[in-house]
Amino acid sequence: MKVLGVIANCAKEKASAVLARLRLKAEALEVQLLPDVVTAKLMGMSSAATPKEVAQQADTLMVLGGDGSMLRAVRDLEGRDIPLIGVNLGALGFMTSVPEDELERAMDCLVQNQFTTSQRMLLDATLWRKGVSLGGYRALNDVLLTCGARVGTLRMTVDGQDVGDFVCDGLIVSTPTGSTGHSLSAGGPVLLPTAPAVVVSLICPHTLSTRPLVIPCDALIEIKVMERAVAAMLAVDGQVGQPLEIGDIVRVSRSPQRVRFIHLPGYDYFALLRQKLHWRGTNV
Repeated sequence: MKVLGVIANCAKEKASAVLARLRLKAEALEVQLLPDVVTAKLMGMSSAATPKEVAQQADTLMVLGGDGSMLRAVRDLEGRDIPLIGVNLGALGFMTSVPEDELERAMDCLVQNQFTTSQRMLLDATLWRKGVSLGGYRALNDVLLTCGARVGTLRMTVDGQDVGDFVCDGLIVSTPTGSTGHSLSAGGPVLLPTAPAVVVSLICPHTLSTRPLVIPCDALIEIKVMERAVAAMLAVDGQVGQPLEIGDIVRVSRSPQRVRFIHLPGYDYFALLRQKLHWRGTNV
């Protein structure tokens, strides 16, 4: 590790104190820090770099904040293959697996190369209108279509095969990483982060027979806005997107890019489920 990029959610209450500790530890370990301009100001350092420039210039990226901060950082990478480590300054922090009180340990592990990485799948989503592409997005968590102010009908195909028309409030296509987010709240299953699959979950479908669908990750999923949807929207990772119109088609496929998350020794995904989501077995 030559340059550690640092991007923090400086609005978090703990941000200033944790960043001060990070600077002291980095100086003790002789680690070069590259913060973005806002993070640098809170650290008492000088920097003119934007978060995107930090993501493009560092060889390891530390994100301090919550899951939203991680999602933004992944987007800033624009497919660049460097590992990310998340330090949790928020409440849930499912992707920021390092508690803030373990910051110094995390720095020691990075310098000593004592960590593992997990590869996370990304999804590419493209919006088509009347045969013309209106742009694309990359998702770490999920691709969401909402029908807006009233229920709408969404038509789904998988690899060209008709799945069906669904009257619902919306539809979520989730990665394994995102399976513990919006998809889970809509009744979807939890997938292991390395599972080669995606989950399609409907939001408030108007039938009791509809269930979440687990699909191979290499499949091409197409969702068409059919009718009745008013103020329909496409949202990617809950942060970016655009309005939809009747007849629009959203194509979702596995991205050729991936993201690497850093985990400290002792990291246990099932322990994370128990801690963050109160996963429990049978009490005896």
